Amino acid sequence: MLGLRSSVGLLKKHRMADKLTYTEAGVDTVKAAALVGDIRTHVQRTQRQRQLMGGYGLFAAALELKDYRNPVIVTGCDGVGTKLEVQLEYDRIEDAGKDLVAMSVNDILTTGGDPLMFLDYIGIAQLDENRITRLVAGMADYLEECGCILAGGETAEMPGLVPEGVVELSGFCVGCVEKDEMLDAGTIAPGDVLVGYESDGIHANGWSLVRRVLAENSEEFSRDEVESLLPPTRLYHDVASDLKAQGIRARAMAHITGGGLPENLERLLAGQGYGSSLLVPEWENAAVQKLLGFVDETSCWHTFNMGFGWVVIVDESEVGSAVEAGPGGTILGVVDETPGIRVTSKQ
Repeated sequence: MLGLRSSVGLLKKHRMADKLTYTEAGVDTVKAAALVGDIRTHVQRTQRQRQLMGGYGLFAAALELKDYRNPVIVTGCDGVGTKLEVQLEYDRIEDAGKDLVAMSVNDILTTGGDPLMFLDYIGIAQLDENRITRLVAGMADYLEECGCILAGGETAEMPGLVPEGVVELSGFCVGCVEKDEMLDAGTIAPGDVLVGYESDGIHANGWSLVRRVLAENSEEFSRDEVESLLPPTRLYHDVASDLKAQGIRARAMAHITGGGLPENLERLLAGQGYGSSLLVPEWENAAVQKLLGFVDETSCWHTFNMGFGWVVIVDESEVGSAVEAGPGGTILGVVDETPGIRVTSKQ
């Protein structure tokens, strides 16, 4: 009997030794827990203007809206798209974090509101602490600049589902605007002026087309030229803040993303049957101009921002102040009663 019991005991121990752990399945929860500590400094610097209730790292984030009289919650959600593939290839991971923030925060700003909390989703095959820490650092740079809290997120380690070397990214922003200060495109009238603010590059839209051009004409573009296409999406918080500080209430603001100037401005004007003829200065970026030479002209206008990532529509009496907001704006056109956006390049 003793021998039989010993054999059974050894068999049980053998089976226990063969049982899998989560780490062996490809998910390292110890590394994940350590990562939270690694990024904490970056998270903390996004709370210098406002603080969460209860702190960071709980199951949900909470923020008191005590500074608002009649608050309306506004939200935005976006990603970086296929630009991320080029950013990873050129080791521009911090810029990917900035792109992720700007794509959603800029959308919040178009309402006239304030970006308050940002959450991210990161999907990877295997945890890379250095890469994720750098990514979060880039996010924190932009979030700190506009007073928005990195309130939480999800880092999902998914071996077998996400290919090695690939990073999936999504961002979500929660903002707030006073109900009586929310911008309303319904107030736009003929004679209002469209003021454009320059982009820092291609930003985060149209990169499937960019990548196709680069792949088919790789010998035409140096590494430096490709690098000059990669600056992150510009954050237009400075423009929105300057307009508020001057007491200017824009009729509307547009974030120029996919669809370019024509489609994004038609969102604001089409409802009332208005339009505008835009005279757009040439995009002063040699590498961009070379790239555009490989693309159909209509596709250029409907894919890229063509040098202007932000447009504000203001009453004619406020144009002087509007062109001085942020880094300075350029008058692109005037609202008229002819439907549609007509674009012409100013040589």
